Amino acid sequence: MIKLNFINSSIGFVSLATSQLANAQTAEKPNIIIIYADDLGYGDVSCYGATSVSTPNIDRLAKEGLKFTNAHCTSASSTPSRYSLLTGEYAWRKEGTGVLPGDASAIIKPGRTTIASVLENAGYTTGVVGKWHLGLGPNGGPDWNGEILDGPLDIGFGYNFIIPATGDRVPCVFVENRRVFGLDPNDPISVSYVGKVGAWPTGKENPELLKMHPSNGHDMTIVNGVSRIGYMTGGKSALWTDEDIAEVITGKAVKFIENNKTKPFFLYFATHDIHVPRMPDQRFVGKSGMGPRGDAILEFDWSVGEILNTIEKLDLSKNTIIIVTSDNGPVVDDGYKDQAAELLGNHKPAGPLRGGKYSRFDGGTRVIFITRWISKIKPGYSDALFSQVDLLASFAALTGKPVPSGAGPDSFNYIDVLLGKTKTGREWLVEHAGKLAIIKGDWKYIEPGPGVKLKVNSNTETGNDSLPQLYNLKTDIGERNNVASQNPLIVNELTDLLQKVRNDGITRF
Repeated sequence: MIKLNFINSSIGFVSLATSQLANAQTAEKPNIIIIYADDLGYGDVSCYGATSVSTPNIDRLAKEGLKFTNAHCTSASSTPSRYSLLTGEYAWRKEGTGVLPGDASAIIKPGRTTIASVLENAGYTTGVVGKWHLGLGPNGGPDWNGEILDGPLDIGFGYNFIIPATGDRVPCVFVENRRVFGLDPNDPISVSYVGKVGAWPTGKENPELLKMHPSNGHDMTIVNGVSRIGYMTGGKSALWTDEDIAEVITGKAVKFIENNKTKPFFLYFATHDIHVPRMPDQRFVGKSGMGPRGDAILEFDWSVGEILNTIEKLDLSKNTIIIVTSDNGPVVDDGYKDQAAELLGNHKPAGPLRGGKYSRFDGGTRVIFITRWISKIKPGYSDALFSQVDLLASFAALTGKPVPSGAGPDSFNYIDVLLGKTKTGREWLVEHAGKLAIIKGDWKYIEPGPGVKLKVNSNTETGNDSLPQLYNLKTDIGERNNVASQNPLIVNELTDLLQKVRNDGITRF
């Protein structure tokens, strides 16, 4: 009978974290860039096994850096993953961290410790470019026509150029620092997620005006020939053109790097490409053979290449850590008729994994994760268990700055794992998609709960089951053989550990 020593796991974690911090290298200040993909699957890039689509820039990064095979985001959807990455706290601990509407107030409140504030305190110039989706403004939401408070500038970022929520949600504008970018004050913006505002047409009322039609929902205000979630009117001069988004935000990211090349900087570059609506620039259209979703993967790879080229042009490669990863697993049909399912062919967006975005199976949270630091990280691969929630504590340790008391409650220092100095990663981690799952060693336990087994519309396997689920990921990475009934002691011990993590409210003491 297999016996796992789970009861003292939190004690072991504390010892490990203390030891790593004590043995941390002398503080360094390399530039740090996180390139955060949106809805990119574990099997969507060629260096992770894709054969139907080629991603040469990501492949090159993997060849020159460290490719992780067992790295995870914390949640199987956007907002909670981003919250956890920046704050070092599991999002499921905090109410209101589900997928947010476009007019939501900020869920990371001013003064909260984040990766950005830790690095800012360590002397870094900090910036975020791209998708935000963590809310803006105080309770009641942002003032789109005035100064936008309670945003990135209030939690450690010195510069922001962001998509407030997602491309399929209004308002369809960029925000630079505290203002809507390009807004004409004589054409104020109105936004509502309750009822229609103004006289702009909607997908439901005027489908003849659409250049991309919804498959489900997404039938409210039309902007750029695409109907969205939510209603808006006004701000015509500030509206984005979907086909230009990647070029605009990549250009802003490049400019941030160029402007800060002589001092340590941190850039959180959160792209949008693979998220719906998938409308890549014309130069990528039709190039993948898999329709807009495949073309968007090529566009994301181009953005990665632009960042790499800029770093090399400025001779910063030896002093820059670059991380490429994703906010959650893949989804094919996520609300628009873009032929993603019909043109998929033999491509498997989640690779060998089961499930995808929204799923408790590993396809929802095991993601690509590549680190490169020329001359510091030895190229290769790592099967260490790693979670994005640990980036906050790891970067703090790298720069010699302790995490403030009470901050990053679930974040541990694994900088040696990120740098490839050890393959001894986490002892366990928690995954979230409504209910929780926990991985420890080769075992994964998914707690039981009610719910449908296929997510309505997207056809994703949710991992919902009224019975406990236990999988041996070493022999069954696709989570096909539930062995809970054969291993009651392991189920009981993992259940107890998961309950302890939930009840304690903190894992880093």
